Amino acid sequence: MAASGASVEVLSTLALRGVLTEAADDFRARHRLAIAATYTSTNAALSLVGDGTRADVAILTHDAMERLVGEGVIIADSTADIARSGIGIAVPADAPKPDISTVTAFKRALLEAKAVAFSRSGASGMYFAEVIERLGIAEEVRRKAKVIDTYVGEFAARHEVELAVQQISELMSVSGIDIVGPLPAELQTITVFAAGVFAEARDAAGAAELIAYLAAPALAPVLIRKGLEPVTSAQ
Repeated sequence: MAASGASVEVLSTLALRGVLTEAADDFRARHRLAIAATYTSTNAALSLVGDGTRADVAILTHDAMERLVGEGVIIADSTADIARSGIGIAVPADAPKPDISTVTAFKRALLEAKAVAFSRSGASGMYFAEVIERLGIAEEVRRKAKVIDTYVGEFAARHEVELAVQQISELMSVSGIDIVGPLPAELQTITVFAAGVFAEARDAAGAAELIAYLAAPALAPVLIRKGLEPVTSAQ
């Protein structure tokens, strides 16, 4: 058991912020370890790691985790898939919700919106950039887009944009907005988020305890409440 006052340092994607924040007290009570987390987009986190940043635990997309394992930054047998998330659309609270149920309706909503927000280097933002290219509306959308590496829902909360596009779990972390729903099925992509222990972890044992806690079936209700899906062996 860790000493009182000890903490596990985490470098995490924004998508898991809501989960870690809600679970922190329970994890501390069970393991006598606090969670000290830095949150950013996966690609920004990869840049930080490339510049030498280290922690005890990384929580990033599965693909990014595989990359860091291959580079020897993350211990290979320490990783676990934690959750899955789709991309959603949000509007300012109490604003009319556009029809996004079909590809045609979604395209129309993007074109009719006066301003749209999406992330610069997060998994959702990079994928959305591909989607608007496929839809043939990239130039129109980019011309009225606000792009940032934190919660894009904050633009909608301030009524600076009519539509915000990001992982549903990230949208759910912002107050003052309403989630319209997920992207149409034909355009949706599911991102898997994974956790792993840094090879240079200060507290590898505590890191392993946190990963086991996050991957346990008992945490499923928290994941669901925060807009994520638990990862099962069948997925």
